[in-house]
Amino acid sequence: MKLFSLLAVVTLLFSCSPKIKATNIDTTNSGIKTGAEQTELYLPLIKGKRVAIMANQTSIIGKKHLVDSLQKLGINIVKVFGPEHGFRGNASAGAHVANEIDKSTGIPIISLYGKKNKPSKEDLADVDILIYDLQDVGVRFYTNINALSRLMEACEESKKTLLILDRPNPNGYLIDGPVLDMKYKSGIGMFPIPMSHGLTVAEFAQMANGEGWLKNKVKADLKIIPVANYNHDMAYTLPVPPSPNLNTQQAILLYPSVCMFEGVYVNHGRGTYNPFTILGSPAYKGIYSFSFTPKSIKGMAETPIFMDEVCYGIDLRNYDTQKLVKSKKINFEWIMELYKVHPKKEQFFESKFSNQMNNIEIQIGRGDFRQQIIDGVPIETIRAGWEPGLKAYKEMRKKYLIYP
Repeated sequence: MKLFSLLAVVTLLFSCSPKIKATNIDTTNSGIKTGAEQTELYLPLIKGKRVAIMANQTSIIGKKHLVDSLQKLGINIVKVFGPEHGFRGNASAGAHVANEIDKSTGIPIISLYGKKNKPSKEDLADVDILIYDLQDVGVRFYTNINALSRLMEACEESKKTLLILDRPNPNGYLIDGPVLDMKYKSGIGMFPIPMSHGLTVAEFAQMANGEGWLKNKVKADLKIIPVANYNHDMAYTLPVPPSPNLNTQQAILLYPSVCMFEGVYVNHGRGTYNPFTILGSPAYKGIYSFSFTPKSIKGMAETPIFMDEVCYGIDLRNYDTQKLVKSKKINFEWIMELYKVHPKKEQFFESKFSNQMNNIEIQIGRGDFRQQIIDGVPIETIRAGWEPGLKAYKEMRKKYLIYP
């Protein structure tokens, strides 16, 4: 096992933070200890130093926020960097987040999801070491790994060490979907990895360093505190929601299969309290009996697709996610089914109908998926086109693994 230096990015979280609802998964976490919980391994690295942290509501030790815990231990935290959704995790997806002073601790909070997305040299001038501690969910279009890569670049530019407190990947068993064609590089896909990459954030950081993916192919000075008693096939229930619209364990496990619906004219639960577990559109009236009505929900989805309209479709809230775990595959049947029965197929992939949609090419990471679905190409044939790239990725991935 290689240990590298890494930056902990911590959003202030309090013991009253909402607990995530577990669904269809073992909730014991099998004695797993996150990097943050193993304070004896990293306190010697940060004592007497000026510390910055990139964090959010998932940055916890037990039931206390990492910032609170480290302050109590006498660590000098000079600033916190906040990612997408803000340091308290209550900003909607894509919403810009402003700088502020934390009312509880007086620590400056610098947003990296607003006017800038990367710490400046001035931001790091009074910092000796950075900590990164954000929970990820193992999917390419979840933007925490993008924030991590920019922190790595900033640390190298300012010659600072980045301390990564690693956490389990709740979808760590899953390596599937097409590897991103870099022609479709975007804010939701910056690296040539599959839709579900099967890495923890520390493993991803090692890969980004080793494969030369950072700007100018720089390599950050990383220190890593690995997760104890963990392997990629272990079930792991997150103690708090990683973002406002991943508010249940069911949503987290469905996310690799359902997030692709951000590239089609279908509501995927945004504007409800069941995001990523229900799918629907007004167009499916008379086709499906299940219905829901998206509403504006502050901090989750202010302007969801089909707001205040009754949507009909598929209810996955009680879907047995162990089927996904056993298959080790993303489920593409739902998107194929919903296209097949849509009465206005010309609208299905057209992002012009809603500013809440991405192009499907950007979402999937390939240019041929749209036409393949339109043409009714079998999923086995579609997958065959991805296989060479996916096979090469899996082989490359082995070089950077910390866990079996």
